[in-house]
Amino acid sequence: MTISKPKPLEEILGYLSRAQRVFLIGCSDCATVCQVGGKDQLEEMAKTLQENGKQVTGYVVGEPGCHLLELKRLLRQHRAEVAAAEAVLVLSCGTGVQAAAAVLEDKEVYPGTDTIFLGSVQRFGSFAEYCRACGSCLLARTGGICPVTRCAKSLLNGPCGGTSAEGKCEVDPEQDCGWKLIYDRLAARGQLDRLAEVLPAREHDKHPGKRVLEREGKGGAG
Repeated sequence: MTISKPKPLEEILGYLSRAQRVFLIGCSDCATVCQVGGKDQLEEMAKTLQENGKQVTGYVVGEPGCHLLELKRLLRQHRAEVAAAEAVLVLSCGTGVQAAAAVLEDKEVYPGTDTIFLGSVQRFGSFAEYCRACGSCLLARTGGICPVTRCAKSLLNGPCGGTSAEGKCEVDPEQDCGWKLIYDRLAARGQLDRLAEVLPAREHDKHPGKRVLEREGKGGAG
């Protein structure tokens, strides 16, 4: 699932400073689960924009927002509302924004959210990163547990020397050591031989191994 959070309202209003009439696009999938681009959030955003002097010509919830052909079909059904708008605000992930821009080549298309990671739903309003879309998946080697995201240092060949006796990470004592999880799973299956190959070091960014987003309330403009 693609995890997104609302952009600050001031930033959105800045994008729309030269537009009076705005059309909104959301997403029935990830953005709805994240409470940033479902029907409720679109209606809330419409109200907020109207309170700030904008006219909202209409909105649609893409099924999902990143499905180019489906979005094109849906927008055809709202042709007049889209045509009346000077700008389009998309409350979905960056892929959804780009899909809308591809379909609406003659419109100014702006993002209403920030896409932050690929993750899973932990509980209502809580999301944790489990995939970085790195393009070189190691899950077959590591028992289905990703060392790039589950290890705070993204180590590829085993744990660092800072793991606590309780199996916690030295960077984040609240987080389980990703490599202990990998080792325990492979050991239980008699598959530790999978770790015999030493992988070369790879470049990675400075984000911690697993990011978490805790949403407060029911979303809307930040």
